[in-house]
Amino acid sequence: MATPKSRSRDGYPGRALALILVVTVGLVALMFGTGYTKPRLGIDLAGGTSVTLTAKSDDPSAINKANLDTAVGIIQKRVNGMGVSEAEVQTQGNSNIIVNIPDGGNTQESIDKVGDTAKLYFRPVLAVAPTGVSAQPQPQQSGEPSSAPSGSASPEASGSASAPASPSPSASKAGRALSGALQADPTAAASTSASAPAASGSPAPSADASAPASAADVSAALTQGTVPAELQQQFAALDCSVKEQRHNYQGTDPSAPAVACSYDAENSIWYKFALGGVSVNGQDVTKAQAAYDTQSAKGWMVDLSFNDAGSKAFASTTGKLATQPAPANQFAIVLDGQVVSHPYVNEAITGGSAIISGTFTQADAKSLGNVLSYGALPLDFVKSDVTTVSPQLGSEQLKAGLIAGLIGMVLVVIYSLVYYRGLGLISIAGLVVSAILTWSIMSLLGAGVGFALNLPAVCGAIVAIGITADSFIVYFERIRDEVREGAQLRPAVQRAWPRARRTILVSDFVSFLCAAVLYLVSVGKVQGFAFTLGLTTLLDVVVIFLFTKPLITLLARTKFFASGHPWSGLDPKRLGARPPIRGTRRRPAPSQQTQEV
Repeated sequence: MATPKSRSRDGYPGRALALILVVTVGLVALMFGTGYTKPRLGIDLAGGTSVTLTAKSDDPSAINKANLDTAVGIIQKRVNGMGVSEAEVQTQGNSNIIVNIPDGGNTQESIDKVGDTAKLYFRPVLAVAPTGVSAQPQPQQSGEPSSAPSGSASPEASGSASAPASPSPSASKAGRALSGALQADPTAAASTSASAPAASGSPAPSADASAPASAADVSAALTQGTVPAELQQQFAALDCSVKEQRHNYQGTDPSAPAVACSYDAENSIWYKFALGGVSVNGQDVTKAQAAYDTQSAKGWMVDLSFNDAGSKAFASTTGKLATQPAPANQFAIVLDGQVVSHPYVNEAITGGSAIISGTFTQADAKSLGNVLSYGALPLDFVKSDVTTVSPQLGSEQLKAGLIAGLIGMVLVVIYSLVYYRGLGLISIAGLVVSAILTWSIMSLLGAGVGFALNLPAVCGAIVAIGITADSFIVYFERIRDEVREGAQLRPAVQRAWPRARRTILVSDFVSFLCAAVLYLVSVGKVQGFAFTLGLTTLLDVVVIFLFTKPLITLLARTKFFASGHPWSGLDPKRLGARPPIRGTRRRPAPSQQTQEV
């Protein structure tokens, strides 16, 4: 039985072991309690797509950390708004943003939309015409006026407005009503749009049998509105049905008129627009979210709010548009040079809020709300690289990483048992504790801060096996050195600890410092390696101080280890220990003898 003096000399190993046991059990319980029982996997292991967006600007000073961080936040919100879970958005270098989208049913749609998240503008429509229509146009349905845009225009009594939505930036259902809070004749507004074409933001093609056959002539004949003189040549030549011509024509001057394209997915027709200068900047939108109107027949709609500057500009522009004939009464919402939606206006909309309504689904309303909320970025971006990893390839890479880790663990276990015998069991127990802590923390970090385990991170965890085993070896060899000098096991354990502790701390400090520097200066997946290496290095210190050392202290009191059993790994004969010299006392140095005399 240990005396109080021996317990003071040995410390209180039971307390340290109890502490790490409580921490380990607590982390495991939290992991199972939250349901996050495994680490979140990165794109290279789970499959998915990595998109690299490169910032472009006429002003090089605009490409700075503040604008990149702002863009990251906006893109992250927009990607999440698309329903993509566990997507990652982070900066890389001085001008790139990396967007990692996990594999899923809407991956391609998400990639396309991420590439379209540039600048959002509200522009008045000057003219609109179909493109790529070379044959006899489809006749109108009976009773359809050729000048009426589509959609529902029932009024709002809440001070908001109503208009159309588009399922995506490239598939616009435009021309629905945009009405203000104080509508003089809501019945007239509703009847005006109720009989319009279902999805076209432009007037329906005429049923005249003598319509010209060429695409250019048909487009010219069906053009409605007035094209500004400076855009006439560009507008006439533009054919949005040709992919190569669907560019961002907005230019660097937002106040200048421009042309743009929009796609009517339901009728499979591309439309071209002549647009006036920017009236409202997308950055003036403070909120846009999908909502369902339960008090009227409007169905799904989008609540829209502006800041002070946007409210004034929006009220002024809608007041002017409300007095114009179609299509000059339409307000185009332009994202990255493409018309997302072009609702028409019945009256001036004041108060800084509006409601975009029409015959669109929840997905339509949600998509348009995301565009309005997260579409305005401080910089222009182009997709410089798109890398896709299939789930099969990711699974194979994960399997290879796990096999490599398992091989490393087995080799360490075999070496520990062959060379250290009984002490090897202690090192194995320490590796198990370290593995449990690492797994639990990574699982919880994936849920809490979005940490994703990628292939370099797996490599960092494999390297950590060697770091943890090295700490055990340092301590074991220090104990063996003391036993070789003839010391009993319990004092050998205590005398060996200060020297081993110093070596372990220095070694772990260097490893952690390297991991920290690598994490700060690296980008992308390399940071996963650095983070895992740093985390496991810290856990190595915790395990060696709170588990390994206290456990050895307790085992040194047992007969199996204290007597130097051949299978304990501390057999004095096997270690070549010098037998203690009894009955003699070390003679003092000559100088000490002189002083005593």
